[in-house]
Amino acid sequence: MANSALDPQVMANAVELACRAPSVHNSQPWHWVVEGAALKLFVEPHRVPHATDLSGREAIISCGAVLDHLRVAVAAAGWQAHVARFPNPNDMDHLATVDFSPLEYVTDAHRARADAILARRTDRLPFAAPPAWTAFEAVLRSTIDTDRATLHVLADSVRPQLAEASRLTESLRRYDSSYHAELHWWTAPYEVSDGVPYSALVSAAERDRVDIARRFPAEEHPDRRPEVAADQSTIVVLSTYDDSRRAALGCGEVLSDVLLEATMAGLATCTLTHMTELAASRDIVRALTGADDQPQLLIRIGLVPSISQVPPATPRRPLADVLEFRG
Repeated sequence: MANSALDPQVMANAVELACRAPSVHNSQPWHWVVEGAALKLFVEPHRVPHATDLSGREAIISCGAVLDHLRVAVAAAGWQAHVARFPNPNDMDHLATVDFSPLEYVTDAHRARADAILARRTDRLPFAAPPAWTAFEAVLRSTIDTDRATLHVLADSVRPQLAEASRLTESLRRYDSSYHAELHWWTAPYEVSDGVPYSALVSAAERDRVDIARRFPAEEHPDRRPEVAADQSTIVVLSTYDDSRRAALGCGEVLSDVLLEATMAGLATCTLTHMTELAASRDIVRALTGADDQPQLLIRIGLVPSISQVPPATPRRPLADVLEFRG
């Protein structure tokens, strides 16, 4: 089927929805360009939190998530996305070019997946255990593209070692002033379109109930979700065969898939990258998976006891800042 040009408003709506994707520190390091019938995705190097993301790998993962969100958004609007990844070998910041053709039929599942983009949150509070995990894991494994990333489910028995790896990461960065300055920058109260808002942070008491988490600056909150005395989430690891940009982009696409499937199943999620940023803790995670691949990120998946306890949506950059029409 021949590719077609999307109506500019349809394109804008799809990009705006796609940009609800998660990103490292909510940095949103992406830029979209419309040229003719094609939509191009670029990473913006100046938006990479370099003290956190030393190699820029997490920014590419973030862009992979927004790319998959775009595919989901256009499918709900009746279009199929055809993605060419890294189409320009002379410009590795040009991550993908997307063309479109009409979708034969929009199913309820297409619409539900797009709705999940708006419902998804990064929730840093403790979770109750996910019900019927075995059935949900089977769904996950049937939907993810294993050529892009491998899913490892960590047993509860290795949780103490995982918590130790989380503490090790924080210990190794205790005196890293650049890293802590960067965290404070991305959680500053005056940021209105990016960064992690205070409402999404946890208090010191709440943090003590989540054993595997990045230590953001603590915020003062009344104790939320007190009925969950300690985090009981299931923790999964997404790994790739290497650390190339292509692998990171594909991992981000699979991350999007996992997060949206969990949201549609009524489960809460929190993506964790701090343990794969430093070699020492990354080696521990790799050993716990029992595989000889490259751990890219972890995801806590669990249940929030009440819908009223779901965090508010985090801010996003204005569409005019992330989408450009040329020609």
